[in-house]
Amino acid sequence: MKILVTGGAGFIGSNFIKYWLKTHPEDQIVNLDKLTYAGNLENLKDIESNPNYKFIKGDICDRELVNEIVKDVDQIIHFAAESHVDRSILDSTPFIMTNVVGTQVLLDAAVKCGNKRFHHVSTDEVFGALDLEGTDKFTEDTPYNPHSPYSAAKAGSDHLVRAFGDTFGLPFTISNCSNNFGPYQFPEKFLPLMISNLVEGKKIPIYGDGKYVRDWLYVDDHCRAIDLILSKGKIGETYCIGGMTENVNNLELVKKVMAIMGKGEDMIEFVKDRAAHDRRYAVDWSKAQRELGYQPQASFDEYLAMTVKWYLDNNDWIKNVKSGEYEKYYQKQYAQ
Repeated sequence: MKILVTGGAGFIGSNFIKYWLKTHPEDQIVNLDKLTYAGNLENLKDIESNPNYKFIKGDICDRELVNEIVKDVDQIIHFAAESHVDRSILDSTPFIMTNVVGTQVLLDAAVKCGNKRFHHVSTDEVFGALDLEGTDKFTEDTPYNPHSPYSAAKAGSDHLVRAFGDTFGLPFTISNCSNNFGPYQFPEKFLPLMISNLVEGKKIPIYGDGKYVRDWLYVDDHCRAIDLILSKGKIGETYCIGGMTENVNNLELVKKVMAIMGKGEDMIEFVKDRAAHDRRYAVDWSKAQRELGYQPQASFDEYLAMTVKWYLDNNDWIKNVKSGEYEKYYQKQYAQ
């Protein structure tokens, strides 16, 4: 089987490609990535010589290129997205272009080339926010209520995928995942940001009161979940994929990381809260467990220790991805 992976040089996409080639060595992977600031071919250096892997530098909004690629593949796994909420607040335009228009171009190609199997990777942020003191969780039936330009753009792409299924009979599935973490994550995201800051002797910026709660999903568990959806999932269905089920807020998470790294709480710096900051996310992944056999493979604390160790062992990777463009963004976003 030949699979197109979009955004395969990014964090989740690169982990997925390596997972897939290891788990399904008979398959071929075509990686289409624009190589924006968060796309990094260093993530894939260990498999770049694999004869079943091919990289194509290109934009999913490039209709001619996408049509040419899609006609020669059997399945499409769509990771490519602008995904950082803070950046979407600074400028929403790239989010609409990549997340909505890019998805539309891929869907058009999938239909034109014979209704290719299409899996769309989305986020729990399309559902909005939960009450901080509540116990409810997002499910596949939760109404959409996005609060940021990023989540609104992802919600739009989800609706497009379902519309193409209804209108053209496109065989699709969707997964709405919680916050991913693990190796190769760009250091604008919370966990690698705090680890790299502590390594460099910088303080960790915490928005508002630090009591924001997220559901944390280790990236390898996410890759396994997508594999299960592709092999066992029902066409036209959505699956929520999450990790830990215990509420841990951002401040508690920072303290866990500082304890692993032997740092004191004097390294915490509270900064102005961001606009429309969702208080709590929690994902009910019981449908995926029931229908697919999905289950995280380790506890959150085990995965957290593994993640911190990876970044400490790969500090050169962090230095290489922190470009001048990243530094300018960091100064603008966290300026007091």
